[in-house]
Amino acid sequence: MSFSFGQSSSTPTSNGQANPTTSAPASGGLFGAASGTPSFSFGNTGTGSGASTPAAGGGLFGGNAGQKPGGAAVMDAALLLIAGNETCPQPQTSEHLAAIEIMKLDKIIILQNKVDLMRPEAAQQHYQSILKFIRGTVAGKSPVIPISAQLNFVDCPGHDILMSTMLSGAAVMDAALLLIAGNETCPQPQTSEHLAAIEIMKLDKIIILQNKVDLMRPEAAQQHYQSILKFIRGTVAGKSPVIPISAQLKFNIDAALESIVNTIPVPVRDFTMDPHMIVIRSFDVNKPGAEIDELKGGVAGGSILHGVLKLGDEIEIRPGIVTRDEKGALKCTPIFSRIVTLNSEFNELKYAVPGGLIGVGTRIDPTLCRADRLVGFVLGLKGRLPEIYSEIEINFYLLKRLLGVRTADGKQAKVAKLAKNEVIMVNIGSTSTGAKVAAIRNDAAKLILTSPACTNIGEKVALSRRIEKHWRLIGWATIAAGVTLEPSTS
Repeated sequence: MSFSFGQSSSTPTSNGQANPTTSAPASGGLFGAASGTPSFSFGNTGTGSGASTPAAGGGLFGGNAGQKPGGAAVMDAALLLIAGNETCPQPQTSEHLAAIEIMKLDKIIILQNKVDLMRPEAAQQHYQSILKFIRGTVAGKSPVIPISAQLNFVDCPGHDILMSTMLSGAAVMDAALLLIAGNETCPQPQTSEHLAAIEIMKLDKIIILQNKVDLMRPEAAQQHYQSILKFIRGTVAGKSPVIPISAQLKFNIDAALESIVNTIPVPVRDFTMDPHMIVIRSFDVNKPGAEIDELKGGVAGGSILHGVLKLGDEIEIRPGIVTRDEKGALKCTPIFSRIVTLNSEFNELKYAVPGGLIGVGTRIDPTLCRADRLVGFVLGLKGRLPEIYSEIEINFYLLKRLLGVRTADGKQAKVAKLAKNEVIMVNIGSTSTGAKVAAIRNDAAKLILTSPACTNIGEKVALSRRIEKHWRLIGWATIAAGVTLEPSTS
């Protein structure tokens, strides 16, 4: 099975960023504050500590590199975020500190980030390098506080019959941990499928974990390691580190964490676009027998791809309630509500930014959210979401061989061409829906979707075919055009 994760932000302030009184942000950034509140600068100091801010610049003043100072002019103090997995100082760290001196900010706190992912001796050496760097500067007497990064893991099933579930989860991932059991031959059918899915979802930051080495003799573990290297050769994971671990005995987990820090940078996020959240879970949080005045609205869980959500926002969920009219034509009624709570694990948020898993509390009838009924839907601001498609035209690419399916002579079965009127499964974001092949021409096809999907032109989708009672990955495609549904407002 594969474990993947997204970077998560900490508790934001009213300007949408991390609250300096709580844990510091995993991705850094620099922003002003709302009127009447203290403002802090969150300076990013290297790609490992997050070279992205809401202004997409990563600079101290919340703008692009080379942009004139703006945000710092209204700041009262500064938080300087330094990534523990990079040498100190980085060039931009020196620039940020110089800018702090220019703007006469003498209230400074230095945050040594990602110490939980470092070996103790390495963290201590890095701490000393920070003290040496700030000696004799305006930050010379500033406190240096070690903090931890926050990662969110999306556990995807490894069983081949749950392939569609895995593809849905992959839609919100920034990177992947591919877990391979050392006491089984490599590759297993689902391992091949997961690696293919990783390529389809454009995940290029991958770490491979060779698990259960405690159950193997040293020579067997070495042979299995070589088989993994042979398996990933020539794939998107060809240069990925392979780390032997024992999850049961927690052997080498520190090496896995260190590899996460050194291999996977904080993704670049766009805070300026309209918010777009993919829903991968939904809940009714009310307990049986709750009083009427204690009832709460449904909760949608997922990951924000871009933009910022905040408490009180009017939101829309598409496609929403899907029905058919008297003529049998599909009809979509989007769900409208307002955000009443935002949560990330145990943290209550005022703002939610891209990365990590977010729970959005709403005023929606909880029966509509019960048992993951909103999975595959898209959440965003009212009137700002992509179109809803009932038919799509795709440019597709089929795999040469079926992953995990062999013929009588032991060879991998070939992938048959798409046939007109064939029904396949399409994964669009976290949406899994059936699709009838209406027309085919060369590497292009027209699909009639069983359930409408909210998506964008150019979106990459996965294609699966039912073989031997299981859905098997057969290829991927890009959406080129489609037939849209006009949402009902009734």
